Amino acid sequence: MSRSGKKGRRAVGVSSYVGLVRFYEEVEEQIKIPPYVILLLAYITSITILALRILLR
Repeated sequence: MSRSGKKGRRAVGVSSYVGLVRFYEEVEEQIKIPPYVILLLAYITSITILALRILLR
């Protein structure tokens, strides 16, 4: 009885792993943004907010 339980667990583990691999491959195909672009956008956003706060007083 305990052997059939172990086999069932292994089958579920393998199928779950295959699903994760497929999900990871799908995520890899999306657009990649370099880190410096993110930093540049954050810098521009913060400067814009500060400028608007000063101008709208």
